[in-house]
Amino acid sequence: MTHQHPGTLYVVATPIGNLEDLTPRAARVLAEVSRIAAEDTRHSARLLAHLGINTPMLSLHEHNEARRVDTLDSYLLSGESIALISDAGTPLICDPGFVLVRELRLRGRHIVPLPGPCALVSALSGAGLPTDRFTFGGFLPSKPSARRQALEKWQTREETLVFYESPHRIVHTLEALCEQMPDRAVVLARELTKTYETFLQGSPEELREQLLQDPNQSRGEFVVMIAGASPVERGDEQSIVADELLKTLLSEGVGVKQGAAVAAKMLGGRKQEWYARLQALKSDH
Repeated sequence: MTHQHPGTLYVVATPIGNLEDLTPRAARVLAEVSRIAAEDTRHSARLLAHLGINTPMLSLHEHNEARRVDTLDSYLLSGESIALISDAGTPLICDPGFVLVRELRLRGRHIVPLPGPCALVSALSGAGLPTDRFTFGGFLPSKPSARRQALEKWQTREETLVFYESPHRIVHTLEALCEQMPDRAVVLARELTKTYETFLQGSPEELREQLLQDPNQSRGEFVVMIAGASPVERGDEQSIVADELLKTLLSEGVGVKQGAAVAAKMLGGRKQEWYARLQALKSDH
């Protein structure tokens, strides 16, 4: 008697807008597996119809994911392979799938991720902000007080901060940034890979005004990217050293613009932020 080898769970990235972004490997796997676990079967049916694929689907979303684990595992144990997809982009990145992948890994099942579209990575690659280090915070809380507390927690992080945001909350998020991080460089990416793909950049206040003046700019899902904190904004020993340097420059008669350039060269950070700090110190005296 031969033992059936378990099947494989493929975690498949699908397009976030432009259907041409689906990789040939992903298309082949979606056609070859026995079943597809989709976040919304009606939504994914349009993608499969475009590809001419008739693989059976079953739903896997945040409300039924835990209950689906045993069912999907039984399919794998019977030798079937399954593809996991979300509505758009890479599954598990602010989408269902974590519970399934975690449980199947604990059971020793074979899991293969297929790389492809991801709004987070696409936005960062076109934003012009530092990408050597970044922190992804998912969606910010919807309640104003919780959103403010979250931003306070991120305020002193030095790496680029990245969040997802919905169209009906984007202006509120920018208003919160005006309070918490008014001098930061912010880049908004929306409608990525679609016809009206747009990158907007500026201070939180500039972007808020832009969206209020042109409501069309508030349409679509957003990736919000925020420049990390400079040494000026950190309450540590380096910030104390920075204050001493700035005071010395001012006492020696160095101009604010020149002093900002010196501080940026010696301590890092953006000249604009050092300029604002020098102006504040100058007015205090």
